[in-house]
Order: sequence, then structure tokens, then C-alpha cells
Amino acid sequence: MKRRWGLALVTTMLFIFSACGNNTGRNPNEGAGDGGNKVEKLAKISLFQSKVEIAESLENLASKYKKETGNEVEVWGSAGDSYITQLQTKLAANEGPTIFSVQQGVEAEKFASYFYDMTNETYAKYIVPNMALEIDGKVVGVPIGIEGFGLVYNKDLYDPSTVKDTESLIQALEKFKADGINGLGLSQTAYFLIGHIINTPFALQKDPVAFIKKVNKGEVDLKEVPEFQEFSKLMEAIRAYTVNPVEVTYDRQMGDLASGKTAIVHQGNWSYSMLADYDDINIGLAPLPIAGNDKLEVGIPSGWVINNKASQEQITAANAFLEWLYTSETGKNTILNDFGFVPAVTTIKPTGLDPLSQQVYEASQSGNTIPRALNYFPQGIIINDLAPLASEFFLNPSITPEQFLDKLRDVWVKAAK
Repeated sequence: MKRRWGLALVTTMLFIFSACGNNTGRNPNEGAGDGGNKVEKLAKISLFQSKVEIAESLENLASKYKKETGNEVEVWGSAGDSYITQLQTKLAANEGPTIFSVQQGVEAEKFASYFYDMTNETYAKYIVPNMALEIDGKVVGVPIGIEGFGLVYNKDLYDPSTVKDTESLIQALEKFKADGINGLGLSQTAYFLIGHIINTPFALQKDPVAFIKKVNKGEVDLKEVPEFQEFSKLMEAIRAYTVNPVEVTYDRQMGDLASGKTAIVHQGNWSYSMLADYDDINIGLAPLPIAGNDKLEVGIPSGWVINNKASQEQITAANAFLEWLYTSETGKNTILNDFGFVPAVTTIKPTGLDPLSQQVYEASQSGNTIPRALNYFPQGIIINDLAPLASEFFLNPSITPEQFLDKLRDVWVKAAK
């Protein structure tokens, strides 16, 4: 079975389009809010997703959708780290949402039996080339947007042009500590603690997916892999020279960056939503330079799929909602400005991007990127195994970098079974 989420990046986002109906021949926006013909009353649908950063914006979007079309989308509370567990439970009990989000890789494969075939829906044709979630040549998922992560930094405190490798980054952290500044802030949420930062040593391998499969089988001694040697040394430096990440919330992480208490955080362009209300903040996004890496991670974090176990009426309503999301001014504005996503559909021209998203977009255009290898990690390993290991490492200074890599190998193989 062929399963892929295309990772080829956007070559152009400029597209002149005509809003047209889905495959039923009906435009879900016809007459909406303008005194014209009433939009067809559709079944109430539900939407479930994992990104806490867009939870409030989704609630607002649902309210606007009801006002413009008269139809309802119930947004279920964002579940964060427990999302997959809750989603699996709800689907198994036949109480799943109508629309839900999944990541590329093993997560998409896990839930593939629930995916509705979107191939003939109009909105599927808006997806930029090679970015649809496809199974056996059928489009089953629409990308939410392009995201990227690396080192989000205060330009007044950190100059990435002077930091080109692991050693120079460690020296910078040591100097920041001497100056009373937190050099590099991680935070206690599983992905922000280790899930994202560990992507880099995997992504720098010649074939990340094949490498992960070998790690799964215990065929790799991570202590012998240069990128992981440098990664573990950086983790040791973070433990020695920065505020203990297990004591730092996401709010504090970003607040300390905005106030100048922290010079750098490992985060993505989505985190700008936590900074937008601060005046005169001067920030940028730089690669994590272990092993001399000079590329940002850029990819498709997740996408919307429709639950094929929902009723036909709900599936029809879900298709209408997605068509509205990608063609209405309200939907497009929400994706670009409220969600803060770099769009992965041709109906949205990415103008006025925030500084971090602009850098992600430019990286996607140049191809100066590394892949999102973490989506091919064993299911649940970041939350259930890697985060506890990272917490243990940060709380116990007697654990050496070599011991950390041995523990990483052991928990990985166990999780992959």
C-alpha cells in the first residue's frame, strides 16, 4: 500500500481562482450573509485537533461559519499531548469527530481505515503539488499549513551568523549564563522539551526513515553517530547553563524570550502568536546548528481528514465546511492571520506573514530545509518515552551524554516493539 504525504515545497503561491462548488455542484457560500439565497441547512459536524495554539481561533471560526452559513461546527477542546489517545478511544467507540487532524507518517497509517476519499472534492484541487495526504493514489487529507521550527531568537541578544556548530552554540550558552541571561529555553511540554529538538539529528541522516527503522530494531548504537554525539553534548550544555526546562511552561518560555530574560528558544513559527502582543520585539528564526546544520525544519505538520464512519449527511457537511474554509474570505483570513499558518493551498496568497512565518516561507521557496523526521517515530514515543527520559536527564546531572544516548536507545527499542 502506497502511503505518502508529499514533502516537495511550494514553488509559487500566487493563484487566481474562481470559487466553485464541491462535487455536488452546490457552492456552500452561495447567498451567505448577503441577503441572497439561503444556504442549504446541513448536518451539525464536530472537529477535533491537537494544536492548542489555534484552539481559540477555531472556536471563533466556527462562530463565523454559523453566522455566514447557518450551519454548525462543534469544536472539541484541544487535547494537546493526550490527543492521540483520546482520538483513538473515540473512534473505537464509534463516537469519533467528523473532521480530525493527523500527522504524516505513522500516525496517518494508524488511522488510515477511517479516512474518507477526498479525491473528487473541489477543495482537494487547491492543495499545492505533492502536499496532499495520499493513500493508494487517493487524496484523503488536506494539509493545514506549512510550519517550520528551529531557534527563535532575540536579535538584540543573539547573532546566528557567529554560531555555526555545536561547540560555538555551547560557548554562547556559557557566556549567556555568565551575563545573567537564559541562553536557550526549552519547556516542559513533551514536544517542546525534546520532540522537536531531537528531530534534527534524525533529519540530518542520509535516509531518515530508513535510519529510524534501524533504530527501532536496535541496530544502531547512537553513541557512534556523530549527529547524536553532538546532540547529547548540547543537551548537557542546556542542563548546565540554562533554566531547567522541566520547570518552564510554554507561557513562561515565550514570555521570557519577549522580555529579554531568554535569548533563544527552540520553537516554531506558530509561537509568534505568543509574541504578537509585545511591542518592539525583534526576533528571527535560525537553524539548530548541530553538526553544522544550516537548515530550518520545514514541512506539513498535519492535515484535516474526514471520518468515513460518519453519516453521509455529516460527510456532506464536512465537505462543505472545508470548501468554505479554503475559499471564503473569512476562512482564508483565519488560516493566514488567526492561525498564523503559511498556507499549503493555492487559494491563499501568503502576504503580510509574521517574521517567523516569512522565514519559513522563504526557506520553503529556497529548499534550504530539513525534513520532519519525527513523524516517523514510533507512535506515542515522544510523550510516553522521550519526555520522561529528557526530564530524568535534566533533573539528574550525574547522567552523562553517553549514558543518555544508551538510555535513549533502550527506551526507543522498547517503544518500537
